[in-house]
Amino acid sequence: MADPPACCAACATCLLCPYSCRWITAKKEKRKGLRTTKCDCSWFLFLFCVFLFTLVWLYFAIIILNDFHNFNEFIFKQRKLWLDWSLVLLIATAVLISYSSALLVLALCLQLCGQPLKLHWLHKILLILTALVVAAAFTGLGIKWAEEWRSARISLQATGPFLHIGVVGGMTLLAWPLASFVYRTRNTGLKVFLLLVYCTVMIALYLAPLGITSPCLMEENQLSPKPALVGHRGAPMLAPENTLMSLHKAVDCDVQVFETDVMVSADGVPFLMHDEELTRTTNVQAVFPERAALNSTAFNWTDLQQLDAGSWFLERRPFPTVESLSAGDRQQAAEQRIPSLGQALEAAKQSNISIMFDLRPENHSDYQSFVNATLAVILQSGIPLQQVLWLPDGFREQVKQQAPGVQQVYGRKRLQNEKEPLLHVNLPYQDMSSEEIRQYRQDNISVNLYVVNQPWLFSVLWCSGVSSVTTNACQVLKEMKQPIWLLPRSTYHMIWIVVDCVSFLTILWAFLLLK
Repeated sequence: MADPPACCAACATCLLCPYSCRWITAKKEKRKGLRTTKCDCSWFLFLFCVFLFTLVWLYFAIIILNDFHNFNEFIFKQRKLWLDWSLVLLIATAVLISYSSALLVLALCLQLCGQPLKLHWLHKILLILTALVVAAAFTGLGIKWAEEWRSARISLQATGPFLHIGVVGGMTLLAWPLASFVYRTRNTGLKVFLLLVYCTVMIALYLAPLGITSPCLMEENQLSPKPALVGHRGAPMLAPENTLMSLHKAVDCDVQVFETDVMVSADGVPFLMHDEELTRTTNVQAVFPERAALNSTAFNWTDLQQLDAGSWFLERRPFPTVESLSAGDRQQAAEQRIPSLGQALEAAKQSNISIMFDLRPENHSDYQSFVNATLAVILQSGIPLQQVLWLPDGFREQVKQQAPGVQQVYGRKRLQNEKEPLLHVNLPYQDMSSEEIRQYRQDNISVNLYVVNQPWLFSVLWCSGVSSVTTNACQVLKEMKQPIWLLPRSTYHMIWIVVDCVSFLTILWAFLLLK
């Protein structure tokens, strides 16, 4: 390589110290004849790849925050340990991305200053470990939580236009160290290769908007009405889930439907409970320690009424919002008990909201008696049947005959030869594309997607035209008056052209200036 340009000795030393662990000045470095070798270049390339790898993982980590409460529940069921693992994920990811990005910035500054890229052996080991940790995280995600890959597809619809601008900006800034390297190296083959790769990438980025689609690229007058909110087990960020307090908090959030889960006690009383065991959301281990591991349906209603269904919420703090509860709300939460289905129906009737529920466990040998007991409570409650949304698939025809006014909600997509048209579907948000949502809406089929907590996800589904969403964060989505962003396609095309032109001129300026 040619002689490096002049560089402030103090600056060069400050850059070399953390990157190469060399406490020597630039003059001594030059006198020793040290240069960036092919091995050093390989390690720089590895550093760049690790940075990109970690950056992609950071993007995924932000995406999966929408569903992380499910992961916390899964870990509790397996290990009986409650922890907000999202904090662990974010802290670990922040450390990894900060470390790799700091090294990359140091390397680029050293390159601009003409200093050798002698990466210290400790950094090499840490970079390898970083790559292995991120690879293990991606592998675990693919094995245990594969549906999050489909969440990434939806997130790209929400962030695609902005990611494009960010990537173009980052690659444009990379033109400065690239130009510096190209002008100083004597290896013609390497020059040509790097320039071809860079130009190919930039051309692909300049044309990328041709393949970018987002439901929110539309005129404001084309936007569908705001999706209705369905409270997932009520308002679980503001009150213990599946309690009457949670139902009332959901009503305060303007939800139209209270979504819950129903089980039937050993003496035939339907009650609200999601888990098959009572350990997560009650103090059953303190009251009935020898029976704590039994299925919820093994307890009679008298036993269930002895359990505290609220204190766990204050002790484990399943959501950060628990910290901001008032003293009155804390007192009310601590007094919650397991409600019966009859109590929930009465509260829903008085609040004029609908109630949607699953009947669990579906594989129970006495499931038909569960259906009969649940129907009996519904019919005796006096609630208008159109306010009851029935989710369970088991014995659905029997339900239609005994309670024809109940709205049937299906947890599947419609079939080609459907005997009777579906009017309501309830699906995970990953299972419906924007095109399918629009088609269902045109066919007057109500689409409810779950569980939607993050505003960016709610915005995409709003732009797609979904009818309603089930959410843990009703207090957040209630305040949204419009999607996070809405952009006419013509405006986006103008931004695209301007960004590409500015990028091209900046790259041209970098190569001309450094020459």
